[in-house]
Amino acid sequence: MQKRTGKQLKKSAVTTQKARSHLAWSDFETVLAVANAGSLSGASRTLGVSHATVFRRLGDIEQRLGVILFERSRTGYRPTLAGEELADTGRIMDEAALAAERKVAGRDLEPSGEIWTTTTDSLLMGLLAPLFTQFRDKYPGILLDVAVSNQLFNLTRREADVAIRPSNRPPENLIGRPLTTIGQAVYAHRSLGLTPGAPIDTLASQPWIGAGPRLQDSAVDQWMDNNGLKQACVYRVDTLVSIFSAIRSRMGLAVLPCYLADEDLDIIQLTDPIPELEYGLWFLMHPDLRGVVRIHALMDFLTEAVRAQQQRLAGRLSG
Repeated sequence: MQKRTGKQLKKSAVTTQKARSHLAWSDFETVLAVANAGSLSGASRTLGVSHATVFRRLGDIEQRLGVILFERSRTGYRPTLAGEELADTGRIMDEAALAAERKVAGRDLEPSGEIWTTTTDSLLMGLLAPLFTQFRDKYPGILLDVAVSNQLFNLTRREADVAIRPSNRPPENLIGRPLTTIGQAVYAHRSLGLTPGAPIDTLASQPWIGAGPRLQDSAVDQWMDNNGLKQACVYRVDTLVSIFSAIRSRMGLAVLPCYLADEDLDIIQLTDPIPELEYGLWFLMHPDLRGVVRIHALMDFLTEAVRAQQQRLAGRLSG
């Protein structure tokens, strides 16, 4: 057996050390999760593992690299320079993986599989629920997974595939299609005995329901302020469905999308649709999903079905 020289042994040891310190994607994922969360508990929730597992993984990574990646303190974990470098690399890798996933998802040939969809509670209740049923009847191979939220999910990070959202200024990084224009008007319970068509200033003596700050409806808030109605507000709530419920409970008057209120016979429309409160309804998706057959099937179906109801959605004064 040939005896190795000291130089050869040293080279072999360095090679072995490099092999042991090789980082896998899971290592970058762990470092990135801790850096983003600033704590082991936050990272454990992100990764879906226990606090102890994150602690063990991080310790193993630091031992293999021979470098401290985070400064520990009572306030949490703060990355060192080495930790920041690994976390930045992890972000790049994460974005590359998400981009690859979106591109692969576009290679289906048949309208089948899942579509992660996000929309608002009021749109689901007042418009989309029956349309989704019709879509399922037409495309039984497609499973709709619907997340109801008043916040716009991050489509870039695949928190949802598509969003059906009200907006006058959709995000520039998304593509999609305007479906229709939504009208909004003032509504009240029929039992209050108010007359449709009355001027707004004559309604200021009535109790009003306003949008809470979490609803983020600045247009309605500004309109109420301009018309001296904020002082008449006796109740605020942060979803349109809850405002609709408050009107049904005879609490007061409020602005609502016409699609949500017009079908209820106990609620009357007091004004014409208010021009400055109109907004668009959009079907939005990430550009990398433009070739996905199942998503285009949903977009084309909703485009036809929603535009067939344009007059109702725009709103008109009812008696």
